[in-house]
Amino acid sequence: MKQRTIAKAVQYSGVGLHSGEKVNVIFKPAPPNSGVTFIRVDLEGAPRVRACVDYCVQRLRRTSLKKGEAEVYTVEHLLSSLQGLGIDNLDVEIDGVEMPGGDGSARPYFELLKSAGRVEQEEDKKFFHLETPVSVSSKDANVVALPAESGLTISYTLNYDSPYLKAQHFTFCLNEESYEKEIAGARTFVLKSEVEELQALGLGKGASYENTLVITEEGVLENEYRYPDEPVRHKVLDLIGDLFLLESKLHAHIIAVKSGHELNIKLVKKIREVLERKKKEKENRLYSPPIMDIREIQRSLPHRYPFLLVDRIIELEPGKRAVGVKNVTINEPFFQGHFPGQPVMPGVLQVEAMAQLAGTLLLRNNENVDKLAYLLSIDNAKFRKVVVPGDQMILEAVAVRIKSRTGDVQTKATVGGKVVSEARIRFMLVDPQ
Repeated sequence: MKQRTIAKAVQYSGVGLHSGEKVNVIFKPAPPNSGVTFIRVDLEGAPRVRACVDYCVQRLRRTSLKKGEAEVYTVEHLLSSLQGLGIDNLDVEIDGVEMPGGDGSARPYFELLKSAGRVEQEEDKKFFHLETPVSVSSKDANVVALPAESGLTISYTLNYDSPYLKAQHFTFCLNEESYEKEIAGARTFVLKSEVEELQALGLGKGASYENTLVITEEGVLENEYRYPDEPVRHKVLDLIGDLFLLESKLHAHIIAVKSGHELNIKLVKKIREVLERKKKEKENRLYSPPIMDIREIQRSLPHRYPFLLVDRIIELEPGKRAVGVKNVTINEPFFQGHFPGQPVMPGVLQVEAMAQLAGTLLLRNNENVDKLAYLLSIDNAKFRKVVVPGDQMILEAVAVRIKSRTGDVQTKATVGGKVVSEARIRFMLVDPQ
């Protein structure tokens, strides 16, 4: 899946739920890997703050980002809508400290950004598959993130111990259609007994019965529920927005009980620590003894100089996934005839290197040992950046489907963390003559 931004700039104006101040916002397309950036155009120098958990600061009943003098708060509804729409990169120019509250839900942002259109970008989305449970807690509230095969699922239990807001539970699997139908319209809420306390703290200056559900013994004041369980759905909406601050699409099952923004952010920070640790482990593997060195690769593949294009294999799950390394040097024989004045590695040889890694992945299965892997087809081959002498290509092959006589593998090559080429390759597995 590729990263996305919006197709054109769009504007939105409104009043902040807590500040009560009028604010104007312009949403603009942003380049790949830039993430979401808030730009305080009302401050000198138009300082920028990225939507990243590193810049979160604690503020009561809202999510706030701060870098230097630039702060923007109540960002969770916008970020939640971006998760729902699958938008990764966006510049948000704002002339005040708080995002507009709209109707108290994510729907205004969702509909506006959807109307702007979305475009796919060259770079892959950033994903993180959680492999071990991560949990945080505070008093009687807790959140745990569990490994999941794919996608993001949230199970939330709301319990205010209130006679007029009974316990509610909601489980939600994130995709655009379900988000728009089940989550986007859920509005922020408050118990009537909390109103005076929040006002004394200087909050809710822009709140009204239209954008905030005020819940009493008799029901909702001067309004009505959009969903019978709208409060718990809004809690899910907020959690989805807070998870955006991980800056990677999370594959996990989140189970939350009575959590709010503060606990959500603690969870994101803890997951971020796991993600960073995994990145360092991956980097360290480049300098650790390989899973397969060149001699073992030669025992698996029939290729020899000058056509063996995998130097070592650093990760291998037989039948599932493999990661290999190709060090590109000026001594490669193909540079003598391929743009010798400005050497560039031929794209077909990049595909060949990925195919050789994929062949190793297939042939390490017990049932395929001693077989040969012949190419059947190459689909969706794309070349995104040139590869030149001095580059280190990290090759990755992920098995899509393996049968007794065929294998289907998705491959890609990266240099410096950026994709240079990719292809879907299908093989025929045969016994040698």
